[in-house]
Amino acid sequence: MKFIESDNLPLAIGPYSPAVKVNGFIYTSGQVPVTLDGTMIERDIKVQTRQVLTNLRTLLEDAGSGMESVIKISIYLENIDDFGIVNVLFAEAFGEHKPARSTISVNGLPKNAMIMVDAIALAN
Repeated sequence: MKFIESDNLPLAIGPYSPAVKVNGFIYTSGQVPVTLDGTMIERDIKVQTRQVLTNLRTLLEDAGSGMESVIKISIYLENIDDFGIVNVLFAEAFGEHKPARSTISVNGLPKNAMIMVDAIALAN
């Protein structure tokens, strides 16, 4: 087992690793829409979704994997009415690659985020 850290992402906001590589898989912690310096992105679902996807891509690449290796993704939405917008942005980010996915409506997210994403990917 290897705990993954990234100099290209903000520090974790709690006692956990951004990702763990084990038995050929990478398990990511929930990614919220924050910038490298820890600043929360404006409350706009399109902007926040793009930042979350950028953070996820960066974390996977730093772990030696990539978006094309994602096999399962979980999306947590503060407002399920944002589902359609998020779908469009995920289609853009993943292209023809279509990992299994769950979308869960939640009452609140860390740092007052509108979206959070975690993933399981194959380690390359």
